[in-house]
Amino acid sequence: MLLWLLAGFLPVVGMESAPGAQSDSDHTPSSEPLPLSSGSNCSQLTLKVEFSSEVVEHEYIVAFTGYFSAKARSLYISSALRNGRDGALEWHIVPRRNPASDFPSDFELVHIRQASPNSLLTLEDHPYIKRVTPQRKVFRTLKYIHSPEPAAPCNTTRGTQKWQSWQSSRPFRRTSLSLGSGFWHATGRHSSRRLLRAIPRHVAQILQADVLWQMGHTGSGVKVAVFDTGLSEKHPHFKNVKERTNWTNEKTLDDGLGHGTFVAGVIASMRECQGFAPDSELHIFRVFTNNQVSYTSWFLDAFNYAILKKIDVLNLSIGGPDFMDHPFVDKVWELTANRVIMVSAIGNDGPLYGTLNNPADQMDVIGVGGIDFEDNIARFSSRGMTTWELPGGYGRVKPDIVTYGSGVRGSGMKEGCRSLSGTSVASPVVAGAVTLLASTVLNRELVNPASMKQALIASARRLPGVNMFEQGHGKLDLIRAYQILNSYRPQASLSPSYIDLTECPYMWPYCSQPIYYGGMPTIVNVTILNGMGVTGRIVDKPIWQPYLPQNGDHIDVAISYSPVLWPWAGYLAVSISVAKKAASWEGIAQGHVMVTVASPAENDLTSTVKLPIKVKIVPTPPRSKRVLWDQYHNLRYPPGYFPRDNLRMKNDPLDWNGDHIHTNFRDMYQHLRSMGYFVEVLGAPITCFDASQYGTLLMVDSEEEYFPEEITKLKRDIDNGLSLIIFSDWYNTSVMRKVKFYDENTRQWWMPDTGGANIPALNDLISVWGMAFSDGLYEGDFTLADHDMYYASGCSIARFPEDGIVIAKNLKDQGLEVLKQETAVVEGVPILGLYQTPSNGGGRIALYGDSNCIDDSHRQKGDFSLVPAHCQLAPTCLGQSHSP
Repeated sequence: MLLWLLAGFLPVVGMESAPGAQSDSDHTPSSEPLPLSSGSNCSQLTLKVEFSSEVVEHEYIVAFTGYFSAKARSLYISSALRNGRDGALEWHIVPRRNPASDFPSDFELVHIRQASPNSLLTLEDHPYIKRVTPQRKVFRTLKYIHSPEPAAPCNTTRGTQKWQSWQSSRPFRRTSLSLGSGFWHATGRHSSRRLLRAIPRHVAQILQADVLWQMGHTGSGVKVAVFDTGLSEKHPHFKNVKERTNWTNEKTLDDGLGHGTFVAGVIASMRECQGFAPDSELHIFRVFTNNQVSYTSWFLDAFNYAILKKIDVLNLSIGGPDFMDHPFVDKVWELTANRVIMVSAIGNDGPLYGTLNNPADQMDVIGVGGIDFEDNIARFSSRGMTTWELPGGYGRVKPDIVTYGSGVRGSGMKEGCRSLSGTSVASPVVAGAVTLLASTVLNRELVNPASMKQALIASARRLPGVNMFEQGHGKLDLIRAYQILNSYRPQASLSPSYIDLTECPYMWPYCSQPIYYGGMPTIVNVTILNGMGVTGRIVDKPIWQPYLPQNGDHIDVAISYSPVLWPWAGYLAVSISVAKKAASWEGIAQGHVMVTVASPAENDLTSTVKLPIKVKIVPTPPRSKRVLWDQYHNLRYPPGYFPRDNLRMKNDPLDWNGDHIHTNFRDMYQHLRSMGYFVEVLGAPITCFDASQYGTLLMVDSEEEYFPEEITKLKRDIDNGLSLIIFSDWYNTSVMRKVKFYDENTRQWWMPDTGGANIPALNDLISVWGMAFSDGLYEGDFTLADHDMYYASGCSIARFPEDGIVIAKNLKDQGLEVLKQETAVVEGVPILGLYQTPSNGGGRIALYGDSNCIDDSHRQKGDFSLVPAHCQLAPTCLGQSHSP
């Protein structure tokens, strides 16, 4: 509903106005159907999975710059600590008794009692030590529950609950991505289909693996690793288990839970629920205990061993939001650089956008999303874009491909078959297909992480009615991938392979708004895949070649790119803007960018690729129709700890979706577009845009501070007719102490970098008008202009001009509830302020204390209505209207 209110505050479209117009207590539930046998009713029993993590006290992972023997590693650590200031420091190297302990390693696990920041910095000062990070312990809890029907996902948790401290800024969140959701996003003809869990055919046959089997290809000679919960020695479904290794502290190699067995079965089962590559070499890595506990160091050791064993394909059905978890991300890069094809689940955090999991969101990894057997995108499947590049840039396309991830049958823990759902199911489907495909290639040197991804995305079949941030390049097509791979020549390619800002819905959000002169540049982040070698470079520089008969000279194209392509990939950022000559022109403009990639391998190969570009240009809209979204001051986890705006969302306390109009504010963007507004993104300071071109500046959930120059410029801009709308959030230092965390960079307990929003910074910005937000924390239901509203962890307005309009409501004191577990209702909490600045032709200012009502990750039903806006609200409330 508040977007209705917001739109009312914007200038009326069609009327030109005068100037002015995650944690230790973090639990992420998911569920997976677990039939007791192949004939059981899956819908009656669900395996509920919960995850949490904690920092292991006194234990640190010391990463080295190379691989060294155990003796050398010990000497380096001893030397570094001996030269430090803490002479009496107690420390010892923690023994790691696993199959990798006999080989050189690039890290050590060290127990340091009462480590100070100085002692840890002393370690990092050593020339052979790259980084020091705390050891992490990961938990996964499985519970059997009866659930005849899957429950609809719901963000609301308004019931009474006890509050406790969150104690980590980095819930490991690399969780097993399997669940039992029966909800599907239809792709066109059908809007509410649901898939029955019992599927009569096996997924390998549905994808026509039997065609390749009949040709004699069954995965022979390909080493595939499964990182999961282990596998029983005498399981009847497997005939070529080359090695089972245990990386846990339990003395068993068996799977006590069944998830690892299921994943292995989808890849390589030879009977009943048959896998894709029954003759492949299975390497089982048991990295979770029967109590579902794992450690970062276990993964790092296991990854190193996979490199030593020259694994070809590695399935990783885990994921999390932390693309800045350096030891993990660095090791994934090293794996793929060693020709290991990593396949990983994209995540189960859909249908929200900006929810991609790492490592599946990395350029060198094949990220897999889920669909059902009717080719509908799974509701749970995470959506793009990647958020690494924000706030200054724009995210990449992910997932790479999608495949079946619901009701897929795989091996039971001891025998028989079972059905599971989740992107952790879709991931081994692709891993099995990749293993089978690799076995069909005579010259195995042609098979690498880039060439395999190139074959998969080039052969994928586009799903109708679904955009690229949902489906990537489309649905896995095994036979077409086989055909492409077996005629493959080393080359570079692009993802996406073209830019068409007129193609909807696939090219959403680019296709949702035409471009025009004076607008912020449209940035398309293209991935360069280099199948010629693990390293490469762009020769000279990319060249923009406009098609003059197709009005290509009406657009300007600027390009930035990776100086080095490693491993196997890099980026090509294309910035598109309209030339001045087309300020009043409408039409289609086309051209292409030429890129030549050289890979300094033995043969020094080169490959030239063309990126076609097509855009729709319209005359520059009037100022009153143009809205500017401030992305520059929106921060998210990682790199810092930015808590959720809604404190009720204890299952996911991190603000990690990017706070972008194309991620968790997507519905708000769509609504404004439907009302005729043009929404642009500001990825730079306020000093870097021409305010005379815009009617409204929109600041939502801002966390970054403001430079004095920004504050001065904004005051001048509003005096000259720019309107300002601010959606704030909670900020209370006592509550922030309640949600403390352990910061892995400073290795100390700290409060969050800010609350839901940075109220002190916002107050500095708006103080010149006599306005301020409070540190109060409020929650509750109310009615505003006949619309039901929910105020979720918002602040109040502490100060506002007397000649402005303030709307107050009765709300619960959520701060009191968080801190003292007491309940109280506060009457007349000021939550909305509307103000017309007094200068001649000056703009308007609107303040609202809560952004959750327009945030897709928190928004409650009824708070936000995509209905025609009552655009006259603000002028009516202000008792005046602006005329041209």
